[in-house]
Amino acid sequence: MKIRSTASAVAITAALALVVSACGGGGGSTKKNGGDTAEAPASQYNAGVTQVVNPSTKTGGTLHMGMPGDFDSVDPGDQYYGYAWNFSRLYTRALTMFKPVPGEEGLQLVGDLAEDLGKATDGGKTWTYKLRAGVKFEDGTPVTSKDVKYAVARSLDKEILPSGPTYFNDWLDNGDYTGPYKMKDKLDSWKGVETPDDQTIVFHLKKAYGGFDYFAMLPSTAPVPAAKDTGTKYKEHPVSTGPYMFKAHELGKRIELVKNPNWDAATDPNRKQLNDSIEVLLGQNEDDLDQRLLSGKIDIKINSTGVGANARKTVLTDDKVKQYADSAPLDRTWFTNLNADVPPLDNIHCRKAVMYAADRSAIQGAYGGPDAGGEIALSLMPSKMTGYEKNDLYGVEANPGGDVNKAKEELKACGKPDGFSTTISFRVERAAEKQTAESLQQSLGRVGIKLEVKGFPQGDYFKLYAGKPDFAKKNGLGLMVYGWGADYPEGFGFFQQIVDSRVIRAAGNTNLGVKDPEIDKLIDQAAAEQDATKRNAIWASVDKKVSDDAFILPYVWAHGLFYRPPTLKNAFISQNFGMYEFLTLSTQ
Repeated sequence: MKIRSTASAVAITAALALVVSACGGGGGSTKKNGGDTAEAPASQYNAGVTQVVNPSTKTGGTLHMGMPGDFDSVDPGDQYYGYAWNFSRLYTRALTMFKPVPGEEGLQLVGDLAEDLGKATDGGKTWTYKLRAGVKFEDGTPVTSKDVKYAVARSLDKEILPSGPTYFNDWLDNGDYTGPYKMKDKLDSWKGVETPDDQTIVFHLKKAYGGFDYFAMLPSTAPVPAAKDTGTKYKEHPVSTGPYMFKAHELGKRIELVKNPNWDAATDPNRKQLNDSIEVLLGQNEDDLDQRLLSGKIDIKINSTGVGANARKTVLTDDKVKQYADSAPLDRTWFTNLNADVPPLDNIHCRKAVMYAADRSAIQGAYGGPDAGGEIALSLMPSKMTGYEKNDLYGVEANPGGDVNKAKEELKACGKPDGFSTTISFRVERAAEKQTAESLQQSLGRVGIKLEVKGFPQGDYFKLYAGKPDFAKKNGLGLMVYGWGADYPEGFGFFQQIVDSRVIRAAGNTNLGVKDPEIDKLIDQAAAEQDATKRNAIWASVDKKVSDDAFILPYVWAHGLFYRPPTLKNAFISQNFGMYEFLTLSTQ
């Protein structure tokens, strides 16, 4: 996904152990949230990284949220930003979820709409889930397995809903089925997902995958009533199964959520309904929004990276402000894609010239430096992820400012000794990305590579611009500033959606041009490998091959610097999302 957080190898192993148990058919019992939880005072830097700050069970009031730009979508079948997944759990319930608790326990998958994790049969090619009894939509209609099947089916149509992940497209045994919008009459006969009764849903895969419980966590498994599906307009009012529902949605301006009267806490051990309402301001200027956050005019900022560059200086230098901040390491890498569809970047030596010429230390500064921004990345795979092996093919550790001589050698090898011109894109709401583009413009200019800088809105960056291959090629987007956090804390959840060439489609891509059949084969090998040590070694090989291909220029293994006003209750960093856990926040 476009955001996720770092976890230790121990925590990841624990989460994967749940999957292994499920794959063996046992499923195991699921611990319910509500046990002893560490608490911390509000005025302590980094208190929220591992503990609950300002715990409270009081109800009432309005939680005020704000975000720069807009969501890619609030439709659970059409979203991929991590903060959208985090937010969507306020009004939707997927089959499984990560426990909304601090620390390593927050990496454990548990049943959400489903009673428990899935039970695997047929060697991991078939996965069965039982839905909790008594769950209703906001209008009081009972939720059935058919509503989940319909939700997954509609997510397959990447023309109508282009932004979500393609895991179900790629792994379910779909045959020629492409979703209910074009093949409405074939929904019942679709064999990829079956519903033998109202409480049972069965997924059939083309090939075994032991981590399917992670797929079941995707927002696209949140039930959608077919009679109320409005396709591209469903984002205006998704039908709720969570504790809150939409009262108002002025696209690009504001969202107001209110209590869902048909949400029953007895069916939902993972959520509470502490706030009377939740208001979200959209399309805000990031600097203005940060000032509102620091002054307490809003309670939480919706984004994946925390405060922006200007506010970051205040937070880090003023101890009275810093005491309410958390610096969280993320399972995320900031990087730029090098588009081989745009000459001369179709020549690997021209791409390697970019790799050598880039000044990664300057870009690290754009993201906040080593304390708040993160480490200089030697390769694509974050160093905190399980299975990481050091991979520094371009000598970044020794030359973080770039190697001009090596870059010039590569330019000669690609037939462009004097350099070349191309365009670099970025998301306009993100000041650090603009600074990154300008930094690359300067450092690549040292060897004659001239960059034209162009910004595009983040809400449509993948639908209409950088993630749309025809647009990127036609408009000469040779470099595309980007970043990625693991969809879930395992190699497949980090790599597959950004380096597997088979997920590239007409629009809405998160793989912005990595096309190598050898990488595709390695991904298949890792997915099928049951031995964790062997599987991790394959992911390390994927990381090395991506580096060697020079399709991606990584520069920072990310941290986020987050601020929580002293009045905010139940705040902590989600170890999965790498930002504050939205489900628990309140103000009373």
